[in-house]
Amino acid sequence: MTDYDVLRVFCGPHGDHGNELGVVREGGDVPDEDERQALAAKLGFSETVFVDDPERGVIDIYTPAMRLPFAGHPCVGTAWLLDVPELVTPAGVVGTRLDGEFTWIEARPEWAPPRTLREYASASEVEELQVPPPGEWIYAWAWEDAAAGKVRARAFPGRNDGIDEDEATGAAALLLTAQLRRALNITQGRGSQILTAPQPEGLIEVGGRVRLT
Repeated sequence: MTDYDVLRVFCGPHGDHGNELGVVREGGDVPDEDERQALAAKLGFSETVFVDDPERGVIDIYTPAMRLPFAGHPCVGTAWLLDVPELVTPAGVVGTRLDGEFTWIEARPEWAPPRTLREYASASEVEELQVPPPGEWIYAWAWEDAAAGKVRARAFPGRNDGIDEDEATGAAALLLTAQLRRALNITQGRGSQILTAPQPEGLIEVGGRVRLT
């Protein structure tokens, strides 16, 4: 079995919750794309990262069903694990920084896969949602405190790959930040926390806590 680390990304204020991420530090051990896809499906995390060059931060990202050019929580988690100034993804170069308990990435909204951002009237409506049928990637959100930028969100990938609900989703948070054009403090899933902030030249920062399991 290929060695891999398991991280929890976008943990809550007490270090709990967060979205699990598999990271294969020696990506050369699994060089073939089909093999990588098969391993990602076997591990069953919402995403698995293969590190192809740890010094330069070159990575390759897979869900259980497909390869992704960019994804938020894998980049945040891998940035924390490798402690490098940038990550190189198929979508582009992702800036990274560590700031106290938070790890941040800087990316472009157009790198994120398409998502349906669906606003609800209240946080309680979002919390009461049932998992919708597969077919559409839905990011359900509502203001908890609009003045403070606090958002309640849940994510339903709709891929029919065993991940009915994604605990914490950096790419969707990035897209929501770009749409609203303001910094956000997002509580997603059972209690994960995602922070975001618009930056110059159309970039968005996404940050959170990371723990090694």
